Amino acid sequence: MKKVRGLLGMSALFWAAMAGAQVKDMPGGPAVNQLNLHTGVTPIAREIYSLHWIIMIICIVIFIGVFGVMLYSIVMHRKSRGHVASKFDEHLGLELTWTIIPFLIIVGMAIPATRTVVAMKDTSSADLTVKVTGYQWKWGYEYVDGPASGVHFLSTLATPSEQIHGGAPRSDTYLMEVDQPLVVPVDKKVRIVLTAADVIHSWMVPDFGVKQDAVPGFLRDTWFRAEKIGTYRGQCAELCGKDHAFMPIVVQVVSAEDYAKWSEEQKSKMAAAAEDPNKVWTKEDLVAQGKDVFSSTCVACHQANGEGIPGTFPALNGDTKFVLAPMKDQILTVLNGHPGTAMAAFRDQLSDTQIAAVITYTRNAWDNAGKGPDPVVQPSDVKALR
Repeated sequence: MKKVRGLLGMSALFWAAMAGAQVKDMPGGPAVNQLNLHTGVTPIAREIYSLHWIIMIICIVIFIGVFGVMLYSIVMHRKSRGHVASKFDEHLGLELTWTIIPFLIIVGMAIPATRTVVAMKDTSSADLTVKVTGYQWKWGYEYVDGPASGVHFLSTLATPSEQIHGGAPRSDTYLMEVDQPLVVPVDKKVRIVLTAADVIHSWMVPDFGVKQDAVPGFLRDTWFRAEKIGTYRGQCAELCGKDHAFMPIVVQVVSAEDYAKWSEEQKSKMAAAAEDPNKVWTKEDLVAQGKDVFSSTCVACHQANGEGIPGTFPALNGDTKFVLAPMKDQILTVLNGHPGTAMAAFRDQLSDTQIAAVITYTRNAWDNAGKGPDPVVQPSDVKALR
């Protein structure tokens, strides 16, 4: 039996080693077998890294000193060697020593830690401000000032569902890639103003030394100054729901010239994509656009086949309460969500055209085609109910 357990243990270690050998370091993210903090590419991240080592070394020295003296006393002054315990009421020198030394140690750790915390909270004199809104389960970015002022977009998980659920080979950036990253210039102080639309989220990028909660109804801020061009990755660090693991953060740090160019490109795209809510779309165009919106926004909860998640998210395939009923209630549901349930409001996330398209898609997808009224919903229908 012992031999069998030994063989099983060796096999497990072998396969674990093989699996680890196939995993590579994530660009801009964690490394294989990484035990320490990220060195970071910002002044704050480096200060956090240094503080970690300073306090760790102090703790190790205290641990060795205290337990060393304790073990020495136990071994060398044990009763079997004839030692007799001393009897005394107090010792002023010892009492002063074990009071003053810990106090000095705490002060020695508190001074650099306080200096770093104060620097982390100093968001003044920022070169650029970006408002970040957490949604279940994506991030919304809005550039408040600078060359990209007015640019806004949603950043959602870009890992293909085949890798998540279908067993397809996984990339080195599995679950840490998005369709549209946050882009900022190098060597500029970027102020991040955070809030949330539904539940508490947390915006965390380890290489920046940044972790700040996004709380509904409140504005909180943090900042970073990236000193190296590259792509850096993080995640929502607050348990925000069943798809918490599918809410990555990707930040691209580029040169000032590339940032200016990117800003112009984004403004041009937004101008070209400006939609007329009174335009009448064909059913085919709405279904095609609605499928894209559903895949990026709705599929995580309602599933690609529209069956939903029993007990959490209702099925859209065959749903007679909303999808196969007059369009008004479904439009209001998408706009305002359902308070007290996991259904979020999308009035600030999706345009009138996108909402009309995704509703039209759900009314014509799967087994729903031809079964209910209002198979086509126009943007003007959504606009009328906003």
